[in-house]
Amino acid sequence: MSIRTRVRSYFTASEHRRRMGEMVRLAESVSPVVCATTLEAEVRELRLIAQHKPRYNRRSRHPEKALWVKLTVEPFPRLSVVRSVADDGARYVGPFGSRQSAEAAVAAVHEVLPLRQCVERLSPKRPRSACVLAEMGRCGAPCTGAQGVDEYAEVVERAAQLLSGGTRDLLDALQERMATLSAVQRFEDAQVVRDRLVALVRGATRSQRLDPLARIPELVAARRSVTGGWEVVCVRHGRLAGSTTSPRGADPMPYIAALRASAEVVAAPLAPATAATAEESEKVLRWLESPGVRVVEVDGPWTCPVAGAAAVREELEPLEASRRRTAGFAGVR
Repeated sequence: MSIRTRVRSYFTASEHRRRMGEMVRLAESVSPVVCATTLEAEVRELRLIAQHKPRYNRRSRHPEKALWVKLTVEPFPRLSVVRSVADDGARYVGPFGSRQSAEAAVAAVHEVLPLRQCVERLSPKRPRSACVLAEMGRCGAPCTGAQGVDEYAEVVERAAQLLSGGTRDLLDALQERMATLSAVQRFEDAQVVRDRLVALVRGATRSQRLDPLARIPELVAARRSVTGGWEVVCVRHGRLAGSTTSPRGADPMPYIAALRASAEVVAAPLAPATAATAEESEKVLRWLESPGVRVVEVDGPWTCPVAGAAAVREELEPLEASRRRTAGFAGVR
């Protein structure tokens, strides 16, 4: 679309949106940014919105607010919601778009595993009194010495597998719990379990998609452009490092070599975080998954698009549709 035509559309009588009128009155100038590919245009838009946080763009203004679920490293690990990934040997899953979804994923794990929920740092050498959850059988009470480090480590490993989308029996247990509550007409409780499971599956799916891309130091891919040449993109650790378009009939290899030499240098991130925001890496993945894309160069094992996420996605779709299918959920939005 012509930038001139797009800008002029805001000054016509057909534009009735109130916030557009306010935006036009405040605007002083229009500065176009020339992009070589549509992917670069989409990524630049995300970065500019995050940088300037314009009041009329509510989407993707605060990518730094993404949250992660962390399985801590200590004698008796627990789950914690954190804002960043650290190089501390802990296991992370995410990112999650809100604290509510991250806490729901944590609650899903606690629903089927007796992982401790207290926040104190426990020592196997200093026992203490048990909490209510231990008395209810929802925790193995490592605080009292009733559960040793090795025995508790088995629970922790199952929690790690569940967070990564594995452990089929635990996912089945969550779905069975949801069906049981629905069968006795406890629909609100069933809805809570379902939403927790959806949050967990979404977080695991996102980690499975983004983490392998973040591990690749460099990926160069190309597809035919609308002009008959080639759109070429260079991705480093999940971040778009540069893009270019070769003319129709031209040999694309010199353009690829020039792009790799001039592309942005991107440092490797701490797994499972990406060097880019989750939104940018997701756009890159969708571009790589689009028809006609060819991988030209890759530094490292090619695991993206991530086929391993397919099994987890199979869990998510029926859960999303359950609002329409399951008795008692018809009015849930």
